Amino acid sequence: MSTFVLTNSFVSIDGNEISDHMKSLSLNYSADEVDNTHMGDLTHLMIGGLKNWSIDLELSQDFAAGQIDSIIFPLVGTLIEVIIRPTTGAVSATNPNYKGQALLTTYNPFAGNVGDLAGTTINLKAAGTLARETS
Repeated sequence: MSTFVLTNSFVSIDGNEISDHMKSLSLNYSADEVDNTHMGDLTHLMIGGLKNWSIDLELSQDFAAGQIDSIIFPLVGTLIEVIIRPTTGAVSATNPNYKGQALLTTYNPFAGNVGDLAGTTINLKAAGTLARETS
């Protein structure tokens, strides 16, 4: 897989695949900037510190049994396993699986304007290492 259009990403939260309701996603991965500057240095010297990751999801809301609201609502404030990959296809070198334990910090059950499709947003924050798997 080279350059591609994001049309069919995979997301599983606590063992529940919710890909079919997803409108947008963002997997954020970063490292803290730690200043390693000492006397005599004429430039700030930075090194990488602790890593951090989070996932932001925008979904179409669904209040039916076994769907988005009934899956997500009880998980707020709990640690869950999350799996995300570029497509719903099999895990491979060109479709890596990103997996980790996360804290579900934010869930907005619904939001929108008159006439809008009912939507929801979810924010997950790192509660463990983010693994990248290719097989």
